[in-house]
Amino acid sequence: MQAKDSSALSTAHALPSYLNPDHLGPWGIYLQQVDRVTPYLGSLARWVETLKRPKRILVVDVPIEMDDGRIAHFEGYRVQHNLSRGPGKGGVRFHQDVTLSEVMALSAWMSIKNAAVNVPYGGAKGGIRVDPRQLSKAELERLTRRYTSEIGLLIGPTKDIPAPDVNTNGQVMAWMMDTYSMNTGATATGVVTGKPVDLGGSLGRVEATGRGVFTVGVEAAKLTGLNVQGARVAVQGFGNVGGTAGKLFADAGAKVVAVQDHTGTIRNANGLDVAALLEHVGNTGGVGGFAGAEAMDAADFWGVDCDILIPAALEGQITKDNAGQIKAKLVIEGANGPTTPEADDILNEKGVLVLPDVIANAGGVTVSYFEWVQDFSSFFWTEDEINARLVRIMQEAFAGVWAVAQEHKVTLRTATFIVACKRILHAREARGLYP
Repeated sequence: MQAKDSSALSTAHALPSYLNPDHLGPWGIYLQQVDRVTPYLGSLARWVETLKRPKRILVVDVPIEMDDGRIAHFEGYRVQHNLSRGPGKGGVRFHQDVTLSEVMALSAWMSIKNAAVNVPYGGAKGGIRVDPRQLSKAELERLTRRYTSEIGLLIGPTKDIPAPDVNTNGQVMAWMMDTYSMNTGATATGVVTGKPVDLGGSLGRVEATGRGVFTVGVEAAKLTGLNVQGARVAVQGFGNVGGTAGKLFADAGAKVVAVQDHTGTIRNANGLDVAALLEHVGNTGGVGGFAGAEAMDAADFWGVDCDILIPAALEGQITKDNAGQIKAKLVIEGANGPTTPEADDILNEKGVLVLPDVIANAGGVTVSYFEWVQDFSSFFWTEDEINARLVRIMQEAFAGVWAVAQEHKVTLRTATFIVACKRILHAREARGLYP
């Protein structure tokens, strides 16, 4: 009998299959990003496996009674990636394509994002595999409340704080907060963020992610000599993130020349009327059919002649197949994980500056942190105070990442991971292993 290779055995059993770097999907992309940053971690590299293994993974069955009396079952997730720097923090998404790999990666990117802007949170994420457009409001409420009860053993104001994400909003957060509060016997406004203002939500939260995208974009433009005034901007996704960022760039004198979302792809070389487009989206649910633009093929969006490209939809949008078409000088990632590592390399070789999600879209979690702090103190700030604090934190975080990128001659994504991973692993090392 041929002896088995012991090194192969140890490698095969080192990681569960779903943590394997060869596993396709968002988690595999995240693991590649960690591998790229490991050589820059110095003595902290001995702890790097901490970053490759989520602390907790909870998969739950979410059964609800539908309006017609049927019992339907949905699969839900809550993943806590790392809690070394504080309680878990991350959104909950309702989408028909949600997978465990996706939620794991999103939770890990939250760890990086929170550490990058230096807010005292770890990373977490949740989701339910469901198309919420197929549910009535009553069914959506029952789904949300049942899911909240199922993950109730993990969440809490000092344990893990969910927030809105794809297809979830302030109403969903209100249901989650109420369910948790009823189950624990006391009102706990700080268990979620992104709530309605009347329930302890923060002013400025809805626009926060888009405002952060705009803020770091302006900082990068200054450092690279790109004049925002007159710059041509293309945006994928025109909801809270892309719509807010597009409006702020337009207000600063830029021209939004193309927009794509799930309803269509439109362009106007002279610049879209962003205010009118936002009104159209509010009335119809998407950009498709907007009178002030011409329709174009979805695949042609990536080749639009523009200076700034903002992918603000879902992950995995910029790939090795379309990265070569991109003409923008600056890509600002409003979405989580929109660019694959192969595409990153192509853009870097083309001289395109990519502002990675883990710094560019951190405005949302920053204002979520403000909301959490306000809930604990029961003292609320004005919107001007919130926006000023947000801009300052984003500017300081970006300046730190830029300095590391220049020091090590690396991309901004790798620089952000260097900053964040060192903070996480310093905390892990200082806390030690117990027991």
